[in-house]
Amino acid sequence: METTLIYSVPFGCSFAAIAALEWSGLPYRLARVEARDPASKRHPAFLAINPLGQTPALLTHAGTPLLESMAILLHIAARAPHKGLGYAQGTPGYDRLNSVLSFLHTTFHAAFMPAFQAARAPESDARAAVWREMAIEKVNKSLAHLERLLTGRSWLASDTAPGIADAYLAATARWAEPLQLASLASYPNVARVLAALETDPGIRFAHAIEHGVPAHSQGGFLGHVPLDQLALPAG
Repeated sequence: METTLIYSVPFGCSFAAIAALEWSGLPYRLARVEARDPASKRHPAFLAINPLGQTPALLTHAGTPLLESMAILLHIAARAPHKGLGYAQGTPGYDRLNSVLSFLHTTFHAAFMPAFQAARAPESDARAAVWREMAIEKVNKSLAHLERLLTGRSWLASDTAPGIADAYLAATARWAEPLQLASLASYPNVARVLAALETDPGIRFAHAIEHGVPAHSQGGFLGHVPLDQLALPAG
């Protein structure tokens, strides 16, 4: 059984898992969830895999669900050790990767949440301005930390090729400017890495998938599967 990733659009953090799967060369399919379509988010097949209705969600090659971006990315890296997307557990490289990926998955991702909350609030809600200020402070503090982590480095956890941490950076840092929370130009190391990632075939493939335009896979992409045709986990 091939791996199937359930991803959401627009601008979901599952973007990172799409890029990582492309880099891995593993055979996989994709299942699309429209985040702005309540029926899509509440599809019974989707909820059978993740009752929380959140993406990304992975049906592994063994047919078992795997949830949460960090777990999914580490799973992909571990299944394709020859691709250099991660490191063996217990090594210094793994420790750095785990630390950086944890920061991105928790602190950096969470920094944007007040801005998303403000965007959903009615115009009359005075709390929206406070939430935006919180997001601006948190996002810029996180970007400053990432700027330090990237000083003298080509990538977040590797000096040879982008890995799963860089994929997650690409998925989340792209929210900063559209939400008017930060200028990436103020963080030249971050901007340098993001610019390099945008030339990568796996990242370009993930963008094309999100936009619903023809996407040329250099990995093991086997096509999309409708939600109602997903192979559901046993029990």
